[in-house]
Formats: sequence, C-alpha cells, structure tokens
Amino acid sequence: MLRQVELVERVLSYDPQADEDLLNRAYVFTVKTHGSQIRASGDPYFSHPIEVAGILTELKLDTATIITALLHDTIEDTVATHDEIQQIFGSEIATLVDGVTKLSQLELQSDRTKQAENFSKLLVAMSNDIRVLLVKLADRLHNMRTLHFIKKPEKRLRIATETMEIYAPLAERIGIQNFRDELEDLAFVELNNEARRSILRRLEYLRTEGEDLVEKIVSSLKDDLSEAGFQAEVSGREKRPYSIWRKMEKNNVAFEQLSDIIAFRIIVSTVEQCYHVLGNLHAKYAMVPGRFKDYISTPKRNNYRSLHTTIIGPERQRIEVQIRTREMHETNEYGVAAHWQYKQEIGDAVIEGQQYRWLRELLEILEEASDPDEFLEHTKLNMYQDQVFCFSPKGDLISLPAGSSPVDFAYAVHTQVGDTCVGSKVNGRMAPLRTVLHNGDQVEILRSKNQTPSPTWESFVVSGKARSAIRRFIRHQQRDQYVELGQSIAEKAFRTEGKPFTEKALAPVQKVWGLDSIDDVYYSLGDGTHTGRQLLEIVFPGEKKNLDDKDVLALKKSKPAKRSKDRHAVPIKGLIPGMAMHLAGCCHPLPGDRIVGIVTTGKGVTIHTIHCDTLEQFAEVPERWLDVSWQTEGHESEQLIGRMNVVMANEPGALSSITSTIAANNGNINNLVISNRSEDFFEMRIDVQVRDVKHLTNIMAALRADPVISSVERATN
Repeated sequence: MLRQVELVERVLSYDPQADEDLLNRAYVFTVKTHGSQIRASGDPYFSHPIEVAGILTELKLDTATIITALLHDTIEDTVATHDEIQQIFGSEIATLVDGVTKLSQLELQSDRTKQAENFSKLLVAMSNDIRVLLVKLADRLHNMRTLHFIKKPEKRLRIATETMEIYAPLAERIGIQNFRDELEDLAFVELNNEARRSILRRLEYLRTEGEDLVEKIVSSLKDDLSEAGFQAEVSGREKRPYSIWRKMEKNNVAFEQLSDIIAFRIIVSTVEQCYHVLGNLHAKYAMVPGRFKDYISTPKRNNYRSLHTTIIGPERQRIEVQIRTREMHETNEYGVAAHWQYKQEIGDAVIEGQQYRWLRELLEILEEASDPDEFLEHTKLNMYQDQVFCFSPKGDLISLPAGSSPVDFAYAVHTQVGDTCVGSKVNGRMAPLRTVLHNGDQVEILRSKNQTPSPTWESFVVSGKARSAIRRFIRHQQRDQYVELGQSIAEKAFRTEGKPFTEKALAPVQKVWGLDSIDDVYYSLGDGTHTGRQLLEIVFPGEKKNLDDKDVLALKKSKPAKRSKDRHAVPIKGLIPGMAMHLAGCCHPLPGDRIVGIVTTGKGVTIHTIHCDTLEQFAEVPERWLDVSWQTEGHESEQLIGRMNVVMANEPGALSSITSTIAANNGNINNLVISNRSEDFFEMRIDVQVRDVKHLTNIMAALRADPVISSVERATN
C-alpha cells in the first residue's frame, strides 16, 4: 500500500501546482472513515482506495481525480455524507464522488436487467464527466488484482465476466490500452485458466529457445534505422496471454502460426518519419501481403494512431512492427488520460473529439432502447466489433462495425438519413441495401421523405444505432395499431352489454391492471394481453355477462387491414384498418383458403388456415379467435408464399425441369430446401410466390404432369 508521502510525491512529480494540503487531508479522511473495515484479502479496507489513487497517478491525472479515488467508497461504505465531503473538499470533488458512488453497486448485481440499468447510469455519468469512468476503471482494475481472495467461485466468475464484457471494452474505447490488456488478462484467469496456462507454457518455451532473439531483432532494427539516418526508439514487447488467445480464436490459427506474439515498436519524431521508416523497412525486408494497416490516416474510433506492418525481418523472423510518434504513443497507451493535463488549454475540444463520438452514439441508443437489456445488447455490438472505413460522396470518413450495410452507413450519418433511406450507391453503382461494405467504399444514400424504416432491415444491420432506431420505429408503429384495435374491442364490449361507453368507466381497469394510462388499457386489449370479458368483469362486477368474447374480438368491418410490416395491402375482412396483422409461417394461408385470426400477445393478429394444426393450441381460449375472411373484390392481391412438399427422381436435369415448370406457370421460387435425399429420390420443400390458392393449385397440377415428379402436396405445417 502506498504511504501518504509517496502518494503526494507522485502527484507533485507531474503536477507541481497540486494542492498538497488537500491531498493529505483526503488520505487521512479515507483512513479515518473506513477505520477497521477489512477486505476479503485481510488488508484494511482503506488500502483499496489508496491503491486506486496510486493507479491513477500513473496516468498523471489532476488532483480532483486523485482525491475522488481516495474518497470514492466513503459515502457508500462509511458514515461520511455528500454534504460533509462538499464542505471539506469542494463541490467539484463532491460531484465526482457522488457520480462514482451511484455506480458502486454495478459489480454486485447478478440480475442481468439490473446490471444493464446500472450500465446505462454509468454512461450517463460518463457523459457529464469522463473522470467518473477513469476512477471506476481504476477501481475495477484493483478489484481484479485481488479477485483471487474472494472465496465463492460463482462470484469470481460473475465479476470476471462483467469485466470482460463491460469494463475492458470501455477501457479500450477511451484508449487506455494498458488498462484493457490487464483487465482482460486478469478476467482470463477466472474464465479460462487452463487455456491461459497453456499459452504461458508455450511462451516460456519460446523464451527458452530464443533467449536473446528479441534483443537481436531490436538491435538489428536500430542499426538499420541508424544507417538510414533515423533517430528512433525501438523496443519489443511480449503480448499478454489473453491477447494471444483472442487472436488465435479470431483467425482460427495455432499458436505457432502467429507472427505478432512479440510486437516491435518504433517511435520517431514526426508523422513524415513514420512513413519514411515504413518505406525503409519494406525496401529492406519482404512485407507479408495483407498485413499492412494505416491507422494514422484512418484512426480507430478511440483515436488510436499507428502504422502496422508484418515483415520477414532480422533473423529471418516473421514479426509485426508498429511505427508511431511519441505523441501517438502517449495517446495510444493512455487514451483520454494522455490529454487530461492539457484540458485547460483546449477546453471542450477534448470532449468533442473523435474519441467521444462512440459515447454520444451510445447515449442516442440509450434514448431509443425500449428496455435496459436491449440497450446492453446494442452497446456490446458497438464496443466489440471491428471496424470498416467508408467515405461519403464529399469525402467524409465514416467508421462502422465490420459487416455493415448502407443502412448502417445512413444511420451513422444521421438518424433521419437512416429513417428516409430508400436505396444506395456503392462506388458509383446502385447496390442493394443489404450489401456488405468494405474498407474504402464510397457510399451515397438515396432518400425519400415518404420512406419509413423497414422491419426487414433489422435482419442485416449490425450497428447498435441502426438496430435500435429500427426497433423504435416498429414499436411506435405497432403501438398505435394496438391502441386503435384495443379501443374498438372496448367499445364493442360495452355495446354488446347495452352499456354506454366512456373512457371514465375504464379508470378501475387501469388501476386493477396496474397501467399508467387509458391508452395502455387499449394497448393491453389490442395485443391480446387482456380480453374484453376481463374488462367487463372489472367495470361491471357481479353482473351476468351476455358477451361472447369471440364476437367482441371479431370486430367485423368491411374495410381491409394492412400488415404493419408490408407496404402492400393484404385484404382481410373482419379487421380494422391499420391493425397489426401477419400471415402464419406454419400454414402459409392464401386467398381462397378458409382462414381464422388468432390474437397473439405482442404480435397482433396471426392469420391461419382453418385446418392448421397450430390452432389446437388455442382450443381452450376461444376469446382469442377472430372470424375473418379474404376480401379480393376490388383489390389486386399481392404475391404471397405457397409452400409445397415435392418428391422428385434423382436424375440429371430433374431440378431444371421443376424450375422451368414453375416459371412457365408464372410462379417465382422464393426458397428451396432439400430435406432428404437418397439414391433414387430427393424430398424438398419449395416456397413459391403466387397470387392465390388457384394459382398454387395450377402449379402443383403442372408439376404432377412432369415425369420426374413422384408426388407434390401442399405443405400445411
């Protein structure tokens, strides 16, 4: 544990203007208030905040941050109060301590939803003052260093998992590489210690075999650069076990195939020298194709800048070399902390820098997410995925997660651009919206003010911002439909009982169901959570009900409904306009089939054929059944999916014969799956776009006439 004098001297070594008296008072205050409290390690509790403060002095942080580290557990774990800290240490430190205190339960939550809620609080606190996160990361780092003292394995596992999933990515995002590497490696001990020990044994073997290999390579590189006239600092550093393990997993390679177990670093004075050194190395040594990355012209999202190249270098060893300036090195190692001492000079520019864009994006996702779990899901997407760099038509650089599409690009530019996206051009050519973008692509987004996000986009977007915006739109759209449906159900229920309908009469329902508004009552009826009969039993208790819920929910109307997830009409009689509805994927109903509607919680109304086996699941809940039918008069039906089970001969040209027959009958194959194959026959399921049952029947009849077809039946489930 750092002694008081040592801690103060550390701060004064990089900040001679630090308030020495205030630092001493904070040290004494934390020792006094924590008193006789003991940690799991057996050490006095006050050793923890002192060590956290010591970790932050390595980042050369300001006095307020160091004092916050000393005091960060006092409000939570001692009798000290916020007012007391404010009175002694000032409002800035009190606010910082309060920010960290509110997050102190994060690591104690086993419930995922609670953890997600606290993580969102962490991001909000970070957005107000990034120093809250710096203290929290140092706090977690020291806790991980002493994790082995905790006796319960399940608690150690939970803390290690949380560290790997949340804190290490956060450290990486603000650019503190040393924190991230150590947090990951400490968590790796608990999560997969056997793998870690295996890597350590291999590293030890390498050290034994090539005891002075690193020194030889460093010496050769120095001589090469010196001969070329460069004054450069050269070093070699062995990567941590988890970093090696992650690379093995990601690239699916063996330990022996890795070229960057030891990273060689060359530090020079200027950006120009970085490129000159690179050229010198490539001229002297063979470069490994596909292993060059220029993070100077295109920095990572956390502002990491460096040149990376892999060469067959000195001693005929395949090595990775990183080339950077001293300023880049400081930023790469210490991230936002490297800029902290200059904050007063550049003011808010630090907060608005490129390295903070990700934080603003996470806060946008927080506003749009429907629940904490969804927010945590999107946040992990944003923090974990590798990047691809694309350009706008004006040349602006947009960094996206690997695997992104033009829709992700549109939402990265602005939410409104994403919402109104109708098409895209990639490198000047029209491209589908689900196109996977690659490094260097130039992307132009085509927009229309009449466009709205399509639910199908969610199946291929990969960025958290795009996915949360699409889900938000779908939620709002479906809610409006459910509310409208629910109001119609309530009004019909009252009419059936011969009672006048007023929203005031629904007040008891709102209270009993524990809802916040009358619209919530309607929504609960519309999405099938509650029924009209249940509503009447609350409004008119004790009265005999004449209501048949099947009649209440039927809501027979002459206007057709539209599926919420499609732009074209699917005419169904018996539903209200705009009602959330979709066709069942089990039986694929078509115009001409006898159909029934089932009110499904959270999905609106699902349309099934009358003979669908799935209907047996709803035999005991007739109130969920709707009397519906197709309305084709005056409507041009869209192409729907008809499903067939086909058995064909296993012979050359058979599949071509089937596709030709379907095309000749104006059918379009949507999907084809071979479910079973033998020496003589293939069994397959074919989905065909058709207008109605008659159209599908004609195609099936034509197929049966083909000699290669053994049987054709419509698939009903």
